[in-house]
Amino acid sequence: MNLNKENSSSLSSSSKSIATGAFLETSIESGFTVMTFQNETDDLKVLEKAIDNSFIQFHFCLKGSTQFCFNNNTYTLDIPEENSLLLYNPQRDLPIHMIAQPNTWVVSVLISIKKFHGLFSHEANYITFLKDDNKLKKYYKDGYISPSMAIVLNQIMNYNLNSNLRELYCKAKVYELLSLYFNRGEDANVEQCPFLVDESNVLKIKKAKDIVIQRMSEPPTLVELSNEIELSLKKLKEGFKQIYGTTVYGFLFDYKMELARKLLESGTHNVNEVGLKVGYSTASHFISAFKKQYGTTPKKYIQSLN
Repeated sequence: MNLNKENSSSLSSSSKSIATGAFLETSIESGFTVMTFQNETDDLKVLEKAIDNSFIQFHFCLKGSTQFCFNNNTYTLDIPEENSLLLYNPQRDLPIHMIAQPNTWVVSVLISIKKFHGLFSHEANYITFLKDDNKLKKYYKDGYISPSMAIVLNQIMNYNLNSNLRELYCKAKVYELLSLYFNRGEDANVEQCPFLVDESNVLKIKKAKDIVIQRMSEPPTLVELSNEIELSLKKLKEGFKQIYGTTVYGFLFDYKMELARKLLESGTHNVNEVGLKVGYSTASHFISAFKKQYGTTPKKYIQSLN
C-alpha cells in the first residue's frame, strides 16, 4: 500500500481545474449501498460523502485513476486503473474525499460491518479482518481487479435495464462482486506463499499477465511462461491465483471475453472480426466461448444493446 503524506496545497496546485462531482447511489438494503461515478471531462472531480466508522468501503477504479484523501488531505491513497482499495477503521470515521482524474470510472461499495458479518458469518476465519483478533484493528488493502471482476463492475456501470429493476440488479451484481473479490484457492494463503512478499516475484507474475495478453492468439504454455519470467511453475501457478484470483488461462479467457464485449459494443467490428482480434480462428469457436461466458451469442448481445 502506497501511503503518501502531502499537504492539501499540493492537491490544489494542479494545472487542471477542480470541480465537484456526485456519485450515482443505489441503496441495495439498509447498510448496503453501491455508488458509481464517471468523469468524462478534462477536469479533476472531487467526490465527497460522510461515512462513519461502522462501514467497510470497497473502491474499484475501472479506468483512469483516483486519489483517496483523508486526515484533512494530509494523507492520500492512490487507486490506479484496474486496482481496488478496501478501507475499514473501527476506531474512526473515514469520510470519502476522492479526487478523480479525467476519464476515470469508479465503483464504490459501502457495507456496514454488521451486514458484512451477516453475509460472511461462516467465513469469519477465512477473511483476515473478520478474525477475532483483528476486529478492532484498521484494515487497508489494495489489490488488482481481475477480468471476471471487471466484467461485473462494467455491468454495474453500464446498467441499461428498466430503472425499477436497478436495485435488484445491483444487489445481485454486488454479491457476485464480493464473491469474486474474496475468492481464492482452498490452500492459497499469504503465509503459505511467502514468495509473494518479494516484490520482484510479484513483478514477474505481472509480467506473465502482460505476456499472455500480448500473445492471446498463441499464448505460451505454462512451462514456457515460467521459463520466460524466470519463476518456478509452482510459484507461477500459486502466485497468479493469489494476485488475480484465477488461473493463468482462466484469466486469459475472462480478459478475451471482456475485450470482445467492449469491441462489440463499440460497433466498429463485426462478430467475425472481433473473434479474430481476441484470438479465435473460427467464428463458431468464438461464438461458443462468448455464449459460455455471457449466456448469449455475440449477435444477440449486439441486438440487446439497441
